[in-house]
Amino acid sequence: MKKKFKLEDLDCANCAAKMEEAIKKIEGVSDANVSFMTQKMTVDAADDRFDEIMKEVVAVCAKVEPECRILM
Repeated sequence: MKKKFKLEDLDCANCAAKMEEAIKKIEGVSDANVSFMTQKMTVDAADDRFDEIMKEVVAVCAKVEPECRILM
């Protein structure tokens, strides 16, 4: 399942790259893209575990950029 999310308060391109790299390491994620310019994130992950994976994505993103919020 591939879903797009709007990001709020993502401060820099470096943070976006770190978030993308960390998301791709989560088990069940086949691809991810975090764009600082558009303030959007795309996550492609296993359908059956998508909600569980998104909880991990939120946690990982909070470690990299505590101010950033993922609007679902």
